[in-house]
Amino acid sequence: MRVLICDDEPRIREALKSLLSTYALSKPDETFFGLEVIGTAADGREAIQKVEEYHPDVVLMDARMPGLDGFEATRIIKSRWPQVKVIMLTMYSEHQTAAVAAGVDAFQLKGCQAEMLLETIVKTYKQNT
Repeated sequence: MRVLICDDEPRIREALKSLLSTYALSKPDETFFGLEVIGTAADGREAIQKVEEYHPDVVLMDARMPGLDGFEATRIIKSRWPQVKVIMLTMYSEHQTAAVAAGVDAFQLKGCQAEMLLETIVKTYKQNT
């Protein structure tokens, strides 16, 4: 399971990368076996470039970013690569309607428990695979 992290805040990108990498290594069962963070992006344009370059299975996408935001980046990604799963990760629950309209496969709030985020990633990845 190849994951791309897109967030405009460097600390959040690094925290998510560390969380996913550590969790995948610490779980001996097959649930997270093979989970790999293949890259990070600081905005929607970079996310689109990295999806094209790295072909991730799942993109963790922030909603609000300068330049091309997560909603528009999701629309573009889903139109070009419909097989790529996009999980909107945001601070604001009111973004859920716009996220669904943009085509996200799942929605999660920042600050949720790590296990909940990881379950969302795995569940979303397994949809239609």
